[in-house]
Amino acid sequence: MQIPFNVPYYTGREIRLIEDVFARGQVCGDGYYTQLISDLLRTRFRAKKVLLTTSATHALELAALLLELKPGDEVIMPSFTFPSTANAVLLRGAVPVFVEIDTETLNIDPKAVAARISQRTKAVIPVHYAGISCAMDELMMLADSRGIAVIEDAAQAVGASYQGRYLGTWGQFGCFSFHGTKNFSCGEGGAILLNTEEPAILKRADILIQKGTNRRQFLQGEVAKYCWVDQGSSYTPSEILMAILYAQLQSMDEITARRKEIHLRYSDGLRSFVTGGTIRMSVIPPHCQSNYHLFYIILENESIRDRVKRELGEKGIASAFHYVPLHSSPMGRRLGYAPADLPVTENLSRRLLRLPLFTRMTEAEVEYVISNLTVILEGLAK
Repeated sequence: MQIPFNVPYYTGREIRLIEDVFARGQVCGDGYYTQLISDLLRTRFRAKKVLLTTSATHALELAALLLELKPGDEVIMPSFTFPSTANAVLLRGAVPVFVEIDTETLNIDPKAVAARISQRTKAVIPVHYAGISCAMDELMMLADSRGIAVIEDAAQAVGASYQGRYLGTWGQFGCFSFHGTKNFSCGEGGAILLNTEEPAILKRADILIQKGTNRRQFLQGEVAKYCWVDQGSSYTPSEILMAILYAQLQSMDEITARRKEIHLRYSDGLRSFVTGGTIRMSVIPPHCQSNYHLFYIILENESIRDRVKRELGEKGIASAFHYVPLHSSPMGRRLGYAPADLPVTENLSRRLLRLPLFTRMTEAEVEYVISNLTVILEGLAK
């Protein structure tokens, strides 16, 4: 068999909905399907307001703009994340402060956050890795007690929850991704959830997303003409992409259920190696409801991880490690960090291997991965 690492999922309704976009005569953003998705996400996830964006990267940048980050402000985040998390902060002239992750979930460690709060700390960005929640009750209590904002990077966690509350709705802002690698995808896309009652922020969000103009107020009849009133950019996705995404979101429950089946089969099939101490694998704490975005194992060291990846590849199975920690990347070093600064992050990132997991993955494909990985792991002891 040849097992790819990821295959985008399509429901079969996408083409029909794209044709409907052309029939309606509006292919640019902020149209019929954009509104349908905004309403769907707001209602399902019980968010105050949802704006669709061209990516989670742009959602993070919007959140930074709405927080009015400025040079000298500090934002605490894990180093184990994608560069967009830090870039959103750097683009405002503010400073990303990297901290350690929890050894069980690979999410940001609340104790590490508490230790790095200073008078310059403006916000914290918890990243919900693998669709599994950070300890949001601890983080929100800490942030509220210090007057610090929370931006949830829930790029991997659309549909996941913590203690019964959807991720992306705990902090002042939540950021989603609908990239081609995500559970629900339109190729490139994202959303920002605004969980605030402050009218000034809600109004400004409408302006920033419309290139700094008051176009939405104009369309609602609140002003006679629209013009440039603030900063902003072209964050709104096209209606074609939103039609694709709407088809995906209509199948959220079915997609999640199938990914859960694959995740559980991996867990069952590899459990003996966890018991024997050969590997660790994805852990979902009892108070977390995952969206089963990915499945990973953690091996004894980097050399063994690379060997397992190579041997899987020889059997036609694509696997992948994940982030080079931001603090030890070339840009992180330019910011003054060194690999030794965050030893837990550095260690775990070098040992992690992600297995194939995609919605249309067949039972035969899952069993092929498990059986071949079993042979490889048994060979490690010889």
